[in-house]
Amino acid sequence: MITMKDIVREGHPSLTKVAEEVELPLTEDEKQLLKDMLTFLKNSQDDEMAEKYKLRAGVGLAAPQLGIEKRMFAVYYVDEKGTVHEYALVNPKIVSHSVEKAFLPTGEGCLSVDREVEGYVPRYARITVKAFDMDNNPIKIRLKGYLAIVFQHEIDHLNGVMFYDHINQENPFYIPENSKPVE
Repeated sequence: MITMKDIVREGHPSLTKVAEEVELPLTEDEKQLLKDMLTFLKNSQDDEMAEKYKLRAGVGLAAPQLGIEKRMFAVYYVDEKGTVHEYALVNPKIVSHSVEKAFLPTGEGCLSVDREVEGYVPRYARITVKAFDMDNNPIKIRLKGYLAIVFQHEIDHLNGVMFYDHINQENPFYIPENSKPVE
């Protein structure tokens, strides 16, 4: 079971490298890693499990955050309507995006960052992602709002980019033109 001790923190070289493409078909170990990543996210959002294992809540986890430099990530999110969004993806690529930008008014956090970083992180408001699922099937996902932001955060991890790299250093709360807050 993945716990917080398995997650590498700021300064770890895996967080600043471009992760390697994953060769398909996936190995059993790679499939298990994705399942374990999803389990961590589910446990981290379950109050009882989170407290028992001292987990910080997360909605996304990329393989480089575990020190594994492969282009894989998991996302688990239950939206305000109770819809479950569960993804375990390999070799994801943003194939198109909106001109319009979006940001979280509360800023972004990261399981690999043990401090609060203030500022707006401008992202695309809408994206289309192509990837492969755990069964090696190609998939195409259109996302907007919060999930689009989560996916961009995780894809950044695969490219060695941290969320705070996007924050305007001179004015952390600068709102870029043509952007809106995502509640």
